[in-house]
Amino acid sequence: MRLPACVLVVEDGSGELHTETQNISAEGLFFYLDREIAVGTQIEIVLTLPPQVTLTDSVRVRFRGRTVRVEQSWPLSRAGVAVAIETHEFLRSAVTLPA
Repeated sequence: MRLPACVLVVEDGSGELHTETQNISAEGLFFYLDREIAVGTQIEIVLTLPPQVTLTDSVRVRFRGRTVRVEQSWPLSRAGVAVAIETHEFLRSAVTLPA
């Protein structure tokens, strides 16, 4: 499922990175970034699940997890990032990731 997402690399304070998910499951997510991230890096992802998924109103969710796989995409300079979800929380308002 492709959904717009904001990614925060917790360990380096680089700020929000904007992307689009390529795949989402109950256990993880996969997306591409314009920079490489090391395996094991802690990250946060915020995205909005649409009514087609929730069967009600749209719901914003913050996922926290660690990268488990990073794939270099050639000839593009993008990295495919697989993240194992450790925790998630539903956001009631337009909460942004901490800077």
